[in-house]
Amino acid sequence: MPSAGGTSLAALLGGIRRAARSVAWYVKGVMGEDAWDKYRAHHEAAHGTADPAHPTERMMTEREFWRDQTDRQDANPQGRCC
Repeated sequence: MPSAGGTSLAALLGGIRRAARSVAWYVKGVMGEDAWDKYRAHHEAAHGTADPAHPTERMMTEREFWRDQTDRQDANPQGRCC
C-alpha cells in the first residue's frame, strides 16, 4: 500500500509534467515550429491524403514546406525581429 507522501509526490510530478508539456506546446506555437503540423492537418482535411483526380494539389514534403515558408517570409518580411 503506497504511503500518502508517495501519492502526493506522484501527483506533483504528474502536474509538473503536464505543465512542462503545456509550456512546450505554447512555445512551439509562438515560434512557428508547429506550422508544418498545421499545414499537414489542413491539407489532409481540405484535399484528402491522396487524390489522384487532383495531382496539382499534392502535399508538399516537410522540406519543401519549410523552404516555401522561408521564401515567403523573405519576400514579405512582416513583424519579424531579424
